[in-house]
Amino acid sequence: MAGILGFGGYVPERVMTNDDWSKLVDTTDEWITSRTGIKERRIAAEDESTADFACHAGSRAIVDSGLTPGDIDEVIVATDTPEVYTPDTASFVQTRLGLREIPAFDLGGSGCAGFVQALDVARARVALSPKNVLVIGVEVITRLIDWEDRATAVLFGDGAGAVVIGPERAKAEVLDVVAGTDGSKAGILTLTTGGTHRPFNAETLASGEYKTLTMNGQEVFREAVRRMSQATTEVLANTGKSVDDVALVIPHQANKRIIDAVRKKLGVDDSKVYVNVHAYGNTGSASVPLALSEAVGQGAISEGDLVILTAFGAGFHWAAAALQF
Repeated sequence: MAGILGFGGYVPERVMTNDDWSKLVDTTDEWITSRTGIKERRIAAEDESTADFACHAGSRAIVDSGLTPGDIDEVIVATDTPEVYTPDTASFVQTRLGLREIPAFDLGGSGCAGFVQALDVARARVALSPKNVLVIGVEVITRLIDWEDRATAVLFGDGAGAVVIGPERAKAEVLDVVAGTDGSKAGILTLTTGGTHRPFNAETLASGEYKTLTMNGQEVFREAVRRMSQATTEVLANTGKSVDDVALVIPHQANKRIIDAVRKKLGVDDSKVYVNVHAYGNTGSASVPLALSEAVGQGAISEGDLVILTAFGAGFHWAAAALQF
């Protein structure tokens, strides 16, 4: 058995509203709100980076678990905006949090599904050998996107969320996790520059391609709704539960329209879906753990509740987890 022992979240202080964006690109608060449900998002300070965010959320999760840094046996960081190209962000987290010389590694490239996938890896590691694993989802997306592209720039915000997974139920048991990938859909959501296929060089710098996120909005919408609903249905079936047993669904906070479509497809009442996309925008791999930490902190989850986490991301990846509190 693997359970969640503690939760933690972090967002920076700077708030950027839709009106703020309207001063930089050709957009309006009405346009952004009607299409995404986003009203504002948080932006990293100039002296903050991914490792800083990860450590803030991670340390809070450790404190909430009642453990000490010395009790952590492994670290998994899900991010697509790493501290540096190499080594991984987890290396910085290990030393800054004062952890022992333990395994620490990143799970990158999974897009916004990264945290739920990392949760699956962590529960497998705990099942193999009882240990306490710190799992962090973190993104400083706004530093790597094109602020002149109104179609994508207004969607994102910065943040981090974390949990500690251990060999006991504690606050919530991880009943099951399902995940999948359809690589044939990789082109619908991708940042193509920066790898070996198209290296970062003078040409891509001059053209601005290094920060151009390709996103086929309609196709992403269709795949997101289909895959998040599919994964949720599958994880419920695996645990012998039904939609009626679910107390709360915490979906990836990418777009209110996507969230509403998933809710309707599953037949879940609006009151059973946790939404904070209006306050933070899409925070990538941080989205689900940040919302989970916030929901717990606000008392939106009670003992005995069955909670579903569901997410999608570039890859095209998707995942869902069932948590029993």
